[in-house]
Amino acid sequence: MPDNKFEPKPALNNASMLGLQAGAFGLVWSTLQNALGQHSSGAAGVFTRTGGTITFFAAMGAVFSFTKDTVANVRSKDDAYNGAAGGCAAGFLAGIRARSLPMAIGGCAFLGTTLAALDMSGQFTGGEKIMSDDQRSRFFKKAIRFESTFPII
Repeated sequence: MPDNKFEPKPALNNASMLGLQAGAFGLVWSTLQNALGQHSSGAAGVFTRTGGTITFFAAMGAVFSFTKDTVANVRSKDDAYNGAAGGCAAGFLAGIRARSLPMAIGGCAFLGTTLAALDMSGQFTGGEKIMSDDQRSRFFKKAIRFESTFPII
């Protein structure tokens, strides 16, 4: 049986690490945008023309991680609601970038729901949810046995 004791999470440390990782991905994405676009900026266009993508990706990663860990620390629980709160905050940030409150609310709902579902299934953290035998027997369907009265030829 796994130990369900909660361990506080370092929110700022995790937020800065995920922010840097997301910023690195944003740099790759900005490079692709720059390479595929028609412009006269040259290689510097990665930072001057599409550089906002780098900071946006970094901000979304940092906001997600900070919100997720802060909610977990306040609630003293490590469950899917933390991922939902982090996803909602990141989705809201994406809508604010588009300067649209309906997009911000929609992004909050979409990312919050998606990340909560991933976290609940155990796929987000990469961990495996261990079910007890009772939970497993209630979750899986019971096998139906058919008995035939006709002889099989």
